[in-house]
Parts: sequence; C-alpha cells; structure tokens
Amino acid sequence: MKKLIKAETLFWLIIGLLMLITSCNKKKATQDLASNFETEAATTTPISKEPSEAFKAYWYAGKAEITSYKLEQARYGEIHQGQAVLIYVTEDFLPNQQIKADTQNPNNISVLKLNATKKFNTGLYPYSIMQSTFFPVSNNQHAIKVTSSIQEWCGQVYAQLNNKNQFEISAYSYFESEGDKNFKLEKAILENELWTQLRINPKSLPTGNLQIIPSLEYSQLKHTELKAYKAQVSLTNNRYLIEYPELNRTLTIQFNLNFPYDILGWEETLKSGFGKNAQTLTTRATKLKTIKSAYWKKNSNTHKTLRDTLQLY
Repeated sequence: MKKLIKAETLFWLIIGLLMLITSCNKKKATQDLASNFETEAATTTPISKEPSEAFKAYWYAGKAEITSYKLEQARYGEIHQGQAVLIYVTEDFLPNQQIKADTQNPNNISVLKLNATKKFNTGLYPYSIMQSTFFPVSNNQHAIKVTSSIQEWCGQVYAQLNNKNQFEISAYSYFESEGDKNFKLEKAILENELWTQLRINPKSLPTGNLQIIPSLEYSQLKHTELKAYKAQVSLTNNRYLIEYPELNRTLTIQFNLNFPYDILGWEETLKSGFGKNAQTLTTRATKLKTIKSAYWKKNSNTHKTLRDTLQLY
C-alpha cells in the first residue's frame, strides 16, 4: 500500500514538473517575440526615440493628414490620368499581433501609418491600388507591417509583410505563375517605410550604396521577385532619389524642407509595356490639396464637400 502511494505521488510530481517546464517555455517564447522589436532597435542607431513637441502637436491631435495628387501613371506603355491620395495618421499598434490596438496599453507601439492610394483607368477598365505602412514613431527600427492590394477587372492581388525575426511575407495572386506564397526574407531597408521615415525626420533617411526591398506595389505590378536589390540613394535639398541599376528604375520624392515635411510630389521612371509598346516612361504625382481631418467620422452625405476641397472625383 505504501509503495502504491509513493508511486502515485511520484507520478503527480513528474506531471507537475512537466507542466511547469511547458509553461516556462511558452512564457519565454512570448517574451522572445515581444522583445524582437527591442532587439532590432538596440542594434540600429536610434534617431529620435521621443517625438518633438512640434511632432506631438501636429500628429497627436486626433486628426489624419490627407493629401491629394494629380496622377500620371505609366502602365502598358502609356501614361494614364488618375488620382493619388496619401493619408498619414498616428495609431497605437500591438507589437505581437501586429494590428491596430483597440485600447490603450503601455505595451502598445505608436506608429505613423501611411495609406497610399491610387486610382486610374487603363482604357476600358480601372485600377485601384492601396499600400499601408506601419512605421514606429521612435524611428529606430523597420516598419512593423506593410500591406499592398491591387484590384482591376482581371482580378486582384494582395501581399503582406510582417516584421518578426525575419520579414515574413504572404502573397496571393490570381496569376498561375505567382499563386499563393509564404516565405521569409532577411531584413533590409523597405522602400515602403522610407515614405513614413521621411515625415518623421528627413535627415534620418539612409543614403549611399544600399540594399533596398522595392515597394510591394512595384513588385506586384512588374511581377518581379520580392527581395533586396542594390540601390544608389542620395538626399539633395528637398529631393530624395533612389536608383535601382538592376531594375532600370528610379524613384524621386520631393518634400517640404520645413516641418511637417509634407510630400510635394514624386516621380518613378521605369520601362513600361510589352514588346513594341515597351518604352521608358515616368509616373508623376503633383500635389493638389492637404487637409487635416478625422475622416473616419466624416461618413455622411453632408461631408462630400470635403472631396471637393481635395479635388477628388
């Protein structure tokens, strides 16, 4: 009888020990994921951990900055007229789930979000493009998340990049040659994040001979492999120039030298079209109007006048 009691006691001691080990391992995994961003920040030269008072007054006022642009978009070897809109707004972001936080929490990360949209027609059928970038206001690490979706009458494509131990990418396409993919990339500068980093501090923008992952939009439209490419980057006065020799592509962003460093326009030069129609063309966006608005509250018919203000049709 005593041996049976001892055996039973030993059994439950072993079970308890295994449960304790499992709990510790789960806790450590959670801590490792949460500290991933701290580790990245620690190995990157910090630029500005604490936002300036001017930054707080402008970006934490409960409104988004909305800027409209006249768009001349290169596609299929021709220039198509359209409109682009850049929507910048700060948000609380959950570092582990990598989604917008519903409530305030000390563990949230403050991000400057950019929703960049384009709308243009190619002959009979329309294109609609949207890219979202979530960049830490601390400006000492890569974007936490980047997404891109393109809709046109042939179908739609979607890509999402999550910043974890590596960049984790999920991509979905209606093209057989692309299909559905999940893969990882070693971390490098993201072209998408540069548009938000510029708005925080243009002087922090990287320059020189670099490795840059082009925008998700570019990779989707051109059907190129999403990876880092060699780039020559320069910052001259209010122009930020990125040249990709291997892709025969250049991107120039023009911005205001004074805070809040608003983007005045951009140009993207590349080869467009197929066969005899292929030629080097330049996409251009020229600023029309900027407003500050809590647009998520402006959803009734009475608010349509704001679209007139932005010269959006």
